[in-house]
Amino acid sequence: MTKSIFLFLFFLSISFVYPQGVGSYYNPKDDQYRLLGLKRAKELFESAQAEFKRQQELLHKNLISEQQFEKARNLFTDAEVNYHQALLAVLFEQQYVSVIEAVKYRAGDGKKHVRVKLANTSSGSGEYQKLLNIDDELFKSLQPETVNNVYVSLLNDGNAIISQPYEAKIDQLNAGSPVTLDFVLLQDLDAVTVNIIYGNGTQRAPKVFLQKDQSENKVIFQSEQFSQEVELGNSATYNLSLELFSGQTNTYKLEVVNLPKVINRYFVDASSSARLSQFKFTESTQTRRAGLQIFLPDRPTEDVLMDQTIPFFVVAVPIEKLKEFNKIKDGAVTETSLNDMDLGYFQLELVTRGTGELLVKAPQLYFSELPGTTVEVPLDVVNEGSRRLDNVEFEIDLPLNWTKSISPEIVSTLDIREDKRVILKINVPENVSMGKYEIRLRTNSLSDDQLVKAEDKMITIEVLQEANVLGTVFIVVLILGLVLGIVVFGIKIAKK
Repeated sequence: MTKSIFLFLFFLSISFVYPQGVGSYYNPKDDQYRLLGLKRAKELFESAQAEFKRQQELLHKNLISEQQFEKARNLFTDAEVNYHQALLAVLFEQQYVSVIEAVKYRAGDGKKHVRVKLANTSSGSGEYQKLLNIDDELFKSLQPETVNNVYVSLLNDGNAIISQPYEAKIDQLNAGSPVTLDFVLLQDLDAVTVNIIYGNGTQRAPKVFLQKDQSENKVIFQSEQFSQEVELGNSATYNLSLELFSGQTNTYKLEVVNLPKVINRYFVDASSSARLSQFKFTESTQTRRAGLQIFLPDRPTEDVLMDQTIPFFVVAVPIEKLKEFNKIKDGAVTETSLNDMDLGYFQLELVTRGTGELLVKAPQLYFSELPGTTVEVPLDVVNEGSRRLDNVEFEIDLPLNWTKSISPEIVSTLDIREDKRVILKINVPENVSMGKYEIRLRTNSLSDDQLVKAEDKMITIEVLQEANVLGTVFIVVLILGLVLGIVVFGIKIAKK
């Protein structure tokens, strides 16, 4: 009787601890307040663990059946799993990977790199252990101070990966031991998104402004148009990007060296087109854009020859180094001398080109002639361009049966600003009808194997009808006789 009462009370206690065989009291808010859910799961686990040990003693005394003991074991196992799951949920929720710093620098090969330092800033794991009185061995086995499998990549605003390697992995990121990753920038930007995936799939993507490595203490240039071909008499613009890698100086003077003095030049602001002589960087603006405009002379000189390649440097000189730089800038400046002064510079290239421009001048383009005559048209051909002209030729569209001659037929060369006289003779046929005839003159030549054409000229010849000499004499004699007869008749009347 006593044994039956004891068993009844035992199963009644189990039904209170584990209602309906669930193994825990479930509260829907445990998923929202995981720390409280962990505390509840810990209490249920400890209660189930104590009850399981008591069931073991009862089984050894043959007071319960094997089936009853297995049921108690299952309930204990469920409570243990629920406790571990609640503990892992709290630990994973508190895992946090932070970007400590992101520094942009230039490597020896000229490529831009970014050093990204990441730290495990998961908070409170030790406090949870103390607050919940969690067993040390269990807590350590779950590695609460370690974030596993951290994947990192750099993205632009379009979420495209712009880093090499595309993705870096950190196997374990321990609290108090930051890890630095090095990426090559495939796209030069001042701000990037650091995409981080870690733990059980947690993702963070903070956008960070890149710090500049201040160890170089200079301005770095970049230009996509470092080499340009420019015709004499024209101008060109080199677009430049200037990036500051310095923590000491933020004001620089822009200079051009090794460019002949006959080539005018000045710097302009890319946004306002205002002329620049000095450049100032701010904490928020460490990348600026400028343009270098150059103007070539109309004709070749001793320093600027045709088809010549002229290398030169653009230099950013700190204000405190201007006096030292002024001592060398008028001579032949080399990369060695610029490196010795620890200056930021960039080499540009100018290729001088020229083009011929053919002009035909004619003092008269309208003529009145009789059939069978020759019209002489003087023409002056002038090279108004910046390159020699070769093989100046003439094409004339004549009416049917008309003929022409040109002297000289071909002008072999025509130097810059040179002019030569050409005589065009047009023979009017004997039996041509009277009227106006328009004749088109085309002139072309070659300049550096490129065809150069002059503006077409229209020559107008009016053909007059040939006069009848005998008829004209007869009419004149008849008029004179008539006049004479009138005079004689008038005299006779006066005498009467």
